[in-house]
Amino acid sequence: MLEFFKAHIDRILPLDATDWKAFSTLFREKIIRKGELFSEEGKVTSQLSLLLDGVSRSYYKNKTGVECCKQLFVSKQWMSDYSSLLSGLPARVNVQALTDCRIYVADFSSITALYEKHPKIERLVRLLTEQQYIAKEKREMEMAMMNADERYLAFLKEFPMLENLLPQYQIAFYLNITPSQLSRVRSMTLMVGW
Repeated sequence: MLEFFKAHIDRILPLDATDWKAFSTLFREKIIRKGELFSEEGKVTSQLSLLLDGVSRSYYKNKTGVECCKQLFVSKQWMSDYSSLLSGLPARVNVQALTDCRIYVADFSSITALYEKHPKIERLVRLLTEQQYIAKEKREMEMAMMNADERYLAFLKEFPMLENLLPQYQIAFYLNITPSQLSRVRSMTLMVGW
């Protein structure tokens, strides 16, 4: 598994042997069971993780108690509540396993402690943060500019494996529609032969 982890990091920013050793030794493998929280609203997020296997989500509850899904995380994606991780403030969202998940996880403070001696690691974390920002902006634009049908098609394109893996209500939450609206959207999509 360490070889997979190194190959993943190398695609972002190759590290020399010294930087790689300093960075990789901070991570350990961990299992998060379905329904378990990785990061919890109201608590400071202190860990950064790479999702190796499984599916998780970040979500919050609106004023009426309805869950709103901010983001889905799938295999080979970095998973955390980045706002809390970077600011040191309590999380405003939960990060929850939707399936059993296997992750590589490290304390973020241990990573940042390497920055002065290993500047390339600081650059790596900056690149990871930039990737998260781009994904966040893409999601925000989809929510603002696409109708439910378009969001569903974008979901199918980005996460084709999740249509039959996740409960329909979780997909509806991600699309910001009701489960009955999702049923209508799915019926229409099947009729036009997507």
